[in-house]
Formats: sequence, structure tokens, C-alpha cells
Amino acid sequence: MARTQGSHSDITGPRIRKAALALFARHGYAAVSMRQIAFEVGVQAGALYNYTPDKQSLLYRLMHEHMQDLLSAYDELEQSADASQALRQFVGFHIRFHLERPDEVFIAYMELRNLTPENFSEIEALRRKYEDTLEAILSRGQEGGVFDIADTKIATLAVIAMLNGVMTWYRAGGRLSLDEVEQVYWDIVRRSVSA
Repeated sequence: MARTQGSHSDITGPRIRKAALALFARHGYAAVSMRQIAFEVGVQAGALYNYTPDKQSLLYRLMHEHMQDLLSAYDELEQSADASQALRQFVGFHIRFHLERPDEVFIAYMELRNLTPENFSEIEALRRKYEDTLEAILSRGQEGGVFDIADTKIATLAVIAMLNGVMTWYRAGGRLSLDEVEQVYWDIVRRSVSA
């Protein structure tokens, strides 16, 4: 199938993903049509299929890229052997990484239900891999007597849920700076797990 005149895969493909991301975040996956995405990009609806097989593949790719970016960015950090320091680093990393990507975060959590079972399993495995990094820190601190946690898995999910809350209310230029918000969250997390 011929590509639309004037389109380039290295330009149009990313534009399609960017438009889909914004539309899915604003209206929800189920409410967005391929025709709307095409209109946003400025191509014919049929031209989208040169770049993605269907809307489900587009959603999966957005989530997969987000999770890969998250895992890669976290892996690039120099990890501290000290559990308390590692937890502090995780808190700051999670807040700052996600604040820069509000649409990706919204889709990663709110649109899981719209993935096919196979795609859901793959994204869930990537999410679990990220959660496991935090649980390993909590377990290490528990074993070293630094943390006192009844259940590290539940604590992991609770900490991530709390940190995700920042994305719903934080606005630059508000009452507290991002550094101050991060410090408050660190104090809350530290106290919730301290021995």
C-alpha cells in the first residue's frame, strides 16, 4: 500500500502516537476513533494503517513505550546499597519521572482495562518488574532492621499509589515547590516504613 504523499514514517509515526496519546488521555480510549486520530495528525484515516494495524496496537505501543522508558530511566540511576537511601531515591525518581508525563501515566493506569488479555499480560509484567524494584528495596530494609513492614507487597503498592497521587494535584507555581513536595512525600514514606 502506498504511503500518503508527503508523509514520512519517522515523522508521521511519532505524530500519530502523540495525537493518540493526547486524545486517549483527554477522552478515553473507547471514545476515540481512528478517524479522530487521523484528523488530528492531518492524514486520511486509511493512512493510519500504514503505521499501526489497529487502535489496540496503538494503545499497547503507547503503554509499552512508557513502561520501557520508565524501567530504562530507573536502571540508569546509580543504586545505593543502603535501603533507606535507595528508597529516598525511588521516591524522588518516581515523582519527577511521572510528573513530566501526565498523559502517559493516566493512560498507563486508566486504560489497562481496554487491553486485550495478551497485551494486558505483557504490560502487567512490565509494571510488576518496576514494582519489584521497590519491593526489593523494602525487603532489603526489612531484613536489615531499618524498616518494619507487615507485608512488603502491600507496602509497595501503597507507596506507589501514594506517589501517583502527586500527578493529580501538583501544579508548578503552587504553594510548595517540587523539591518541597518531594521532601514531604519522602517524610511520609519514611515514617510509614521505619522500624
